[in-house]
Amino acid sequence: MRIDVTRDVFQLAQVFTIARGSRTEAQVLTVRISDGDAVGVGECVPYARYGETLDSVTAQIEGLPADISRMALYDLLPAGAARNAVDCALWDIEAKRTGKRVWELAGLAKPGPEITAYTLSLDSPEAMQAQAAKNAFRPLLKIKLGTPDDMPRLEAVRAGAPDARIIVDANEGWSAEVYADLAPHLVRLGVQLVEQPLPAGEDEALTGMARPVPVCADESCHDRGSLPHLKGKYDVVNIKLDKTGGLTEALALRDAALAEGYRVMVGCMVGSSLAMAPATLVAQGAEVVDLDGPLLLAEDRDEPLIFDAAGVHPPSAKLWG
Repeated sequence: MRIDVTRDVFQLAQVFTIARGSRTEAQVLTVRISDGDAVGVGECVPYARYGETLDSVTAQIEGLPADISRMALYDLLPAGAARNAVDCALWDIEAKRTGKRVWELAGLAKPGPEITAYTLSLDSPEAMQAQAAKNAFRPLLKIKLGTPDDMPRLEAVRAGAPDARIIVDANEGWSAEVYADLAPHLVRLGVQLVEQPLPAGEDEALTGMARPVPVCADESCHDRGSLPHLKGKYDVVNIKLDKTGGLTEALALRDAALAEGYRVMVGCMVGSSLAMAPATLVAQGAEVVDLDGPLLLAEDRDEPLIFDAAGVHPPSAKLWG
């Protein structure tokens, strides 16, 4: 087999801002694994928050043996973007070799569409209210927050979209004191979930703290090895393939988290439809689905995912799996 890595850039429809910074494009790595007859594809989004760069992840992938298997992959690469793209490409090439869909190979039920959140970028209260009003028809909005003065933004978004379900992502931007002050207002405004209110290394403060709104572990949860550290702090885990290191571990993490009593959210980095495609399998039946990456882009893959009133649909075989 042969493994090739290319860099692809997708322009965003508008500037996307979170507590850690802004971007105008999605820079991704596309992996193609070929055996002369079939080509499997996968995509990852290296994330600086986890010490990843396009160069470092490319080097990890290029250092793999050409005859890599999914089982061997987990001994050669840690959880992260590099393993994700290769794992998903290996699933895809197996599907093409066998003529079966990945969900069949994985022993899963046939997937269907799932309602996905749509993300509102961090901005001024006025701009966020305008974003909310423009997207008020969507059933689930996700608000990017993470500053000490987020209360006006919360009020503005609720005013702009009075009927939408709302979840909040603080991206590690709050302190325990800020979160405690905001919590009753989150309830008042009908917020249904809060992602990662505190920094991952400082989330011990959540232990024993009242959680009137369910709290979701994002940066604090990568793979099954994270679960023992979440007890007493979180109610929900956010599964992202770029954190788990692929579909294989994402499915295993989902099952383990549910068995331990956690609820499940399935999220994404800002990438193309190819990055979201495997995640649609993990998202089946999840309490919250946040796979809106392609909706934030000005351009996408040639065979993009379908988004409609029913939600995000599983991929066509031409795209992946």
